[in-house]
Amino acid sequence: MRRYAAAIAALMISCSISAVTSFSLSSSPDASPAHIHPRSTTTITKTRCRSTALKVCSDPTEADDAYDVVVVGSGIGGLCAAAMSTLYGYKTAVFESHYAAGGCAHGFKARAKGIDGDFCFDTGPSFFSGLNPDIPAKASNPLRTVLDAIGERVECEKYETFGLKFPEGDFVHTVDFGRKGGVLEAVSGYEARYQWTSLMKRMEPLENAVAAMPTAALRFDVGAALTAGQFLPNFAATNPLENLKLTRPFIDIVDSAGVVDKFTRNWLDLLCFCLSGLPADGTITAEMGLMMGEFYEPGAVMDCPKGGASAIVDALVRGIEQMGGRIFLKSHVDDITIEDGKASGIKLRKKGKQIKATKAVISNLSVWDLFGNGIVDTDVFPEKFVKERKDTPVGKSFMHLHIGFEASKSELEELQAHYMYIDDWDKGVEAEDNAALLSIPSVHDDSLAPPGHAVLHIYTPATEDYARWENIDRKSDVYKELKEQRSKYLWYVLEKIIPDIKNRARVVQVGTPLTHRRFLNRHRGSYGPAIVAGEGSFPFPSTPVKGLLLCGDSCFPGIGVPAVAGSGILAANSVSLESVGPQLKLLNTLKS
Repeated sequence: MRRYAAAIAALMISCSISAVTSFSLSSSPDASPAHIHPRSTTTITKTRCRSTALKVCSDPTEADDAYDVVVVGSGIGGLCAAAMSTLYGYKTAVFESHYAAGGCAHGFKARAKGIDGDFCFDTGPSFFSGLNPDIPAKASNPLRTVLDAIGERVECEKYETFGLKFPEGDFVHTVDFGRKGGVLEAVSGYEARYQWTSLMKRMEPLENAVAAMPTAALRFDVGAALTAGQFLPNFAATNPLENLKLTRPFIDIVDSAGVVDKFTRNWLDLLCFCLSGLPADGTITAEMGLMMGEFYEPGAVMDCPKGGASAIVDALVRGIEQMGGRIFLKSHVDDITIEDGKASGIKLRKKGKQIKATKAVISNLSVWDLFGNGIVDTDVFPEKFVKERKDTPVGKSFMHLHIGFEASKSELEELQAHYMYIDDWDKGVEAEDNAALLSIPSVHDDSLAPPGHAVLHIYTPATEDYARWENIDRKSDVYKELKEQRSKYLWYVLEKIIPDIKNRARVVQVGTPLTHRRFLNRHRGSYGPAIVAGEGSFPFPSTPVKGLLLCGDSCFPGIGVPAVAGSGILAANSVSLESVGPQLKLLNTLKS
């Protein structure tokens, strides 16, 4: 019985990992363009890239004096928590320091002198699947669950391929990557294809276990007997001991499947690193479970949100507002108030306005910002708890280029919407200046740039060390020189795909680890916690302080859009037992 309970706990962890795949988070670029290409005469006028129909408020003094639930921070996790809390009937408000909602997923616009129209850029997530409203949703997909629950659609253009530029050559990735005639066979031959088949067979029962229970059913109180209990028959036939593997490093599954081909292992390392910021020996198996299915099941497609990733943010904001929730921008929270061992509200920086939270305060801040920046009184928490949170290992940061460039429709048709690049597998996927990810959403969405132009975003996948940046003044010449120096690798990679990109470029912005710290309030510009599977685990949404809940990438289930959306659901489910009724109604729609 004890073994079976442990297996169910493992399954609950796995169920919070979504079928929505998204690679890499990043932040808003700095305001200053890179002066590299003589033809670029750029005037940057940065504004939030969002629908004019949204009614978010930038004056926190207009907020009511009290709400049932107050959410601090409007990343995807915070917005999902607010959406579900509002759906459950709680009077909810979100308070965000930045001028735009969405955290890493907010977009921005820029203009170039002499060009009529906006260049709209994604700042972060750009690689999605499972979002398309015209494709049946999977109940294990938390972001899609939230969007469907609040009646919002994100229109998407589906596509099936992306580019690979590896030491072995240039390839086009398809669902047949590991099948006959696919990339794997072309590089490593039949034996590698056989090993891949073995791995996919080994993953099948784990993928089924991951899909057995909707994230929306999970909660961490007695209400779980009603919400999660009804789905227990879904995995009654699964092997409880096999399910325990979901909490282990993915490399354990790779090894047990007999995968020894070097190229295959390198590819899996890169996939893991793009998803979690860690290679296969540090990425939890559950996180790869549905991703492998999404990439390689017959008919698998990827989604390009029309209007960019900010369209997802807009949809969440619309849903929150239409249900009566409020979102306040430029509304910095100085303190989360704790009285008699309970989170009772917040104090805003502007005019010191106090907002009561009668049910809960949900923090979408990183673990280091919550417990290291004075927003909560750490003395009311157990000393060991605070130390463990502050000692959470810190992931590295990024370098970015956001570029608006000249490109005809026919030229864009020759490009892939995404490329993965690596110089030298032997250096490791986590090595600095060795790998880059490129997104060209204009390949599928011509609304993002003026006619005859396109946008792209190229970045290093969490391999940039913050130490070289931390004592530099952003306004100094030293900073400008370092930006140019550290962006050279990205230009080098980009020119392998678009050789004359410097001549085509009309808008150029360089993002650095200081950009992450400035715009996202991210500790050391970090991608997120570098918690290694098998050595540690992400904490659940509750804290020792009653009514203070967590969501985002510093808590269970972890990093990436899929995980943070799930964390928002779990936080909303943890506010009080009053949510059990509306939660059950939602679950009935998922079963129908």
